[in-house]
Amino acid sequence: MSTPDFGPFLHAISDPARRRILQALKDRNAGEKKGLCAGDVEGCINLSQPTVSHHMKILEKAGLVQVKKEGTWRRYHRNEKMISEMIRGLKKHL
Repeated sequence: MSTPDFGPFLHAISDPARRRILQALKDRNAGEKKGLCAGDVEGCINLSQPTVSHHMKILEKAGLVQVKKEGTWRRYHRNEKMISEMIRGLKKHL
């Protein structure tokens, strides 16, 4: 059995701002499927648009956030399946 690559996941969650983004997505999307746009995220965690975009790219690359494009809008959702898999994998390998 090969060990999963935890690097992108650990890098993504190592930053407090990215953890706040993940928490905001969890809090604001409980029971909803519409997701948050970058402007919503900015308001939730009080960071500038370029900073939010930077963090969202890292979260997306790590697979922790999924993006749904709606016209000119990008709606962000937590990838609960990936988050659960990474947590289970870490528990198994630590």
